[in-house]
Amino acid sequence: MKKILSISSMAFLLPFVTLAVTNDNAPLTIIEKVGGWIDTLVPIIMTLALLYFFYGLAQYILNAGDEAKAKEGKSIMIYGIIALFVMVSVWGVVYLLQGTLEVPGDADTTVTLPGTTY
Repeated sequence: MKKILSISSMAFLLPFVTLAVTNDNAPLTIIEKVGGWIDTLVPIIMTLALLYFFYGLAQYILNAGDEAKAKEGKSIMIYGIIALFVMVSVWGVVYLLQGTLEVPGDADTTVTLPGTTY
C-alpha cells in the first residue's frame, strides 16, 4: 500500500516539477539540435546549388563551339535553377504554414526597407 501511495504521489507531482523548470541554460533537445543543423545546412546547400548553376553557365559559355558540351552546360544550368526554385519554394511554403497556423518562429518577422531620415 505504501508503494502504491508513493508512486501515485510521484505521478501527481511530476507535472508540477516539469512545468516549474524555466532554465534558459537548459540543454537543447534533439529536435532543437536537428533544427540548428538544418538552419546551418540550408544556406550552404543553396550556395552549392548556385555555384552549380554558375558552373553550368561557365561550361555553356566556354564550350559554345562544341554542341555536345554546350548542351551539357545548359542541362547543368537547368538543374541548378530547378534546385534553387525547389529550395526557395519549400522555404516559402514553410513560412506560409507558420504564419497561417500561428506557429512561433521566423514567420512573424517584418521586412523593413532601408530609408533616409530628413
